[in-house]
Amino acid sequence: MPVWNKKTLKSFLVPGGALLLLVVALESLGWLILAPPALSFLCYCSLLGGMLLAWRFHSSRIFYCLFVLFLSLQAIVGFESGQHSMGPAAVAAVRALAILVPINFALISWMQERGFTVASATPVCLLLFVESVVVVVLGRSAGAVPHLPVHPYHVAAAPSLLPGYAVFAFTAASVSLLLRFLITRKPADSALIWSLAAFFLCLRSAGTTNVVLYLATAACILSISIVENSYLLAYHDELTALPSRRAFNDALLRLQAPFSIAVVDIDHFKKFNDTYGHETGDQVLRLVASRLSSVTGGGQAYRCGGEEFTILFSGKTTAEVVEHLERLRVAIEKSEFHTRGDDRRQIQRGPDRRNERAPNRPKKKGHAIRQLAQAKSPSSLSVTVSIGVANSHSNRLEPELVQQSADKALYRAKANGRNRLETATSQRRSKEKAAGIA
Repeated sequence: MPVWNKKTLKSFLVPGGALLLLVVALESLGWLILAPPALSFLCYCSLLGGMLLAWRFHSSRIFYCLFVLFLSLQAIVGFESGQHSMGPAAVAAVRALAILVPINFALISWMQERGFTVASATPVCLLLFVESVVVVVLGRSAGAVPHLPVHPYHVAAAPSLLPGYAVFAFTAASVSLLLRFLITRKPADSALIWSLAAFFLCLRSAGTTNVVLYLATAACILSISIVENSYLLAYHDELTALPSRRAFNDALLRLQAPFSIAVVDIDHFKKFNDTYGHETGDQVLRLVASRLSSVTGGGQAYRCGGEEFTILFSGKTTAEVVEHLERLRVAIEKSEFHTRGDDRRQIQRGPDRRNERAPNRPKKKGHAIRQLAQAKSPSSLSVTVSIGVANSHSNRLEPELVQQSADKALYRAKANGRNRLETATSQRRSKEKAAGIA
């Protein structure tokens, strides 16, 4: 799978990047001017509402990041000298947050989602408590620094407010978050990047009302990612990352003739599960799904349940999609994958192995069975699929009937030896030819 493609770029930029860009543009043009009480109310609603949403959906990583932003807001507001001016305590707090928050985001992004158990929450809460104490101590013991009066709506504060090491911390954390996103390609991981970027603008705006504005933006980005992730779980299959049956049913409602529906079924899938285990079966499903996701001809693949997949071609007839489906079948047939170390225990450990047999010692029955199992345990497996396809042969919208015809074509493909493509039109032509002969 390529590192970047159109789908990955879209999931990276939308909605987090788009929201941050919109806020920056509106603020720069002076179209986003709110009273400080309104901004504070918006910020606290975003933070507390987001944490409540994250708790309800068991999204511990987003919850902890929102809690980090909440503590940061308390530190910035608590050390301000009043009238949006930066005293020495506030400067020290901001510089401490510029190091701690990126580190926290990077560490939290690599955490496993384990819910809100005591065992998983205790280390995080203890770390945040220690960091809070550090920020308070640094703020209160800060040396005398001249106040930095700034205009209430000026975006950038004094250049010395964020030193070079703070910029390095944000850059390193952003690289770590980007790497995490490229591995998972999930909305929550892209949201962490844009939320951290919004927090960087928040610190650069320290001493102005824009602090609250950008911190509220960071909280909103994280909150929206929870909704995006819920949508992804509802409309996409978690194992294969393909759209699920619910997405397929919604797509059927928007169809307009002509269209074609192809039903794809993995050959002997139950045999894979029974012989090699469900883990290997999951590997097979992911392999086939990765090939189906790159189907040509304008098709969109869906996982409709078990080992059965469906490909929808909007605006295409059977004659137009047969070539693309045949190319897909061949690509799956030529694909191979390796089982995960099923025969590691059969490898000899060396000449000092204690159960080494003497050359003339008779072999027991169990030893012979292990040798046979080793000889018949292939390190790589190949997969084949059977495909049935049908299209709407009239201007009437009848997706259910088309899908039934595709299912019948799939049954013929399996009955005729599997690893083949059958069309519903070929059956109609055979019946018409037989009727003409009679």
